[in-house]
Amino acid sequence: MSGITRRSFLGRSGAGIAAAATVPALTVGPQRKADAQQREPVPQTRITLTVNGETRALTVEDRWTLVEVLRDHLRLTGTRVGCDRGECGACTVLLDGRNIYACSYLAVWADGKDVETVEGLARNGALDPLQEAFIEHDAPQCGFCTSGQLMSAKALLNERTNVTEAGVREALAGNICRCSNFLNYQAAVLAASRRA
Repeated sequence: MSGITRRSFLGRSGAGIAAAATVPALTVGPQRKADAQQREPVPQTRITLTVNGETRALTVEDRWTLVEVLRDHLRLTGTRVGCDRGECGACTVLLDGRNIYACSYLAVWADGKDVETVEGLARNGALDPLQEAFIEHDAPQCGFCTSGQLMSAKALLNERTNVTEAGVREALAGNICRCSNFLNYQAAVLAASRRA
């Protein structure tokens, strides 16, 4: 062994953090300020998309993600942002009937497409059978991942009539539940598939 212990490593790491904290902040000189002010504006694009059956036209910055447009500009906050990297599935929506991570999909790519969010599942004040099954099977725990779980399950039910336990597990594999409530989600989706 090299003689490094956990205690000595942590001691040196703490000293490094303390030293970094004492370094004075760098100041931006007049030339850098002028350069920042002369930057070109961010490119924007006019897009039209159908969200939950309603056609929406808006101008978006080319760098905006679909989840950013849904939450911050269309005020559809049921779509969650968990990791912002396409790893947790909280931002799952349906795009032309297929589930995607909205945090990893640019809004400009959705131009001319149909987007369905969790807000679009209920119709005329009545819950979707999938939502009813989630409630009956106590699927939501904290609720943070529930909208993504619902949308992934909806994509599965839209695609297949013969849903199996293995198929449900596969369909929900991209959605992380930190409460570890996967069995209840699975039971709810299977129950909803039998109602369809």
